[in-house]
Amino acid sequence: MIGFDSWDEIRTAFQVARVGTVSGAAEVLGVHHATVIRHVDALEDKLGAKLFQRHPRGYTPTEAGQQLLSVGQATEDQFAQLSARIAGAGEEVSGELIVTSLTSVSVLVLPAMERLLGEYPGLRLSYLTDHRVFRLENGEAHVAIRAGNRPTEPDNVVQSLGSMQNALYASHAYVERYGVPRSKEELAQHRFVSIDNRESRAPFYRWLSENVPDEQVVFRANDHEAQVAAIKEGLGVGFLTVPMGRGDPKLEEIVKPYDTWNTDLWLVTHVDLHRTPKVQAAVKAIKEQAARSEGLVAH
Repeated sequence: MIGFDSWDEIRTAFQVARVGTVSGAAEVLGVHHATVIRHVDALEDKLGAKLFQRHPRGYTPTEAGQQLLSVGQATEDQFAQLSARIAGAGEEVSGELIVTSLTSVSVLVLPAMERLLGEYPGLRLSYLTDHRVFRLENGEAHVAIRAGNRPTEPDNVVQSLGSMQNALYASHAYVERYGVPRSKEELAQHRFVSIDNRESRAPFYRWLSENVPDEQVVFRANDHEAQVAAIKEGLGVGFLTVPMGRGDPKLEEIVKPYDTWNTDLWLVTHVDLHRTPKVQAAVKAIKEQAARSEGLVAH
């Protein structure tokens, strides 16, 4: 029984059968002629059959050798077809595309992906949102949108998407019940929705912890969608991106965006995949959406 551990020997014997001489096979393979002889002898021992008739003019395949030549040629043709398919797939905008970002940036990503899927119907999108950072070098995503400081992982291509504006929003029901704050002092007495992580490095959450008493934060959640739902239900005032807040008719902008609340966004791809047509198409769609998005300002 032979397997992949005999691959070098099979490849050598195939070349001997194809070329007809040990020296010719050695030249094709770039090895010493003694290596060719050793591989052929070892393979014949494993198979328990002679693959060649040896004579002064070279090696002539036996019936078993002819079978090896036939199978080897078919295998070589299949590898050539596989190589062509892989190369062709690299030039196509199709298959799975994995994009990752924070949930709060979905308002930017999803319109871009809608147009991309419309232009390239062969694409299948996986959109991953999580607090953890998906590792591009491990193949966990093709394209990442990250917030905060500029990413510094080696072998990544990093491009600026600009700064996302954030502002304070509340539902119409909340405003009817509690009114709109007219000063910073009044604002500090309102009810707030916030993140469960008090150590968050987001600039607007840092502002909240420094300017609003902790007891005024009446609702905390570790999930962004839960925070959004709480703001819409009137539980309190909370931070949202400007595109999300201004795009929802149920919400009112309580405090306009401040520059110190902005969040820097970065478009990240891995250098090995950055130039592939699929990734380039996704990058182009996201950058075009960023350029037209309200609330996203250039660095």
